[in-house]
Amino acid sequence: MSDKQIQCDLCGLDVEVEGFELKTTDGDKKFCCEGCKGIYHMLHEEQVVSETPENTNNH
Repeated sequence: MSDKQIQCDLCGLDVEVEGFELKTTDGDKKFCCEGCKGIYHMLHEEQVVSETPENTNNH
C-alpha cells in the first residue's frame, strides 16, 4: 500500500476506489466518484481524449 494518497482532480477528496478515470490532453485524471468524473468531462470536453477510434468504418 502506498503512503501517498491520490486526490480527486475535481474536488480534491482522496481517491479511495479505482475506476473513475479520464484520459485527457493534459494526462490521465483520477476522480473519487462518477459524479466528479462526469462534471469534469462536461467542463473540459475539448480536453478529453476519446477512448473509441473515430476513424473506423462501420458499414
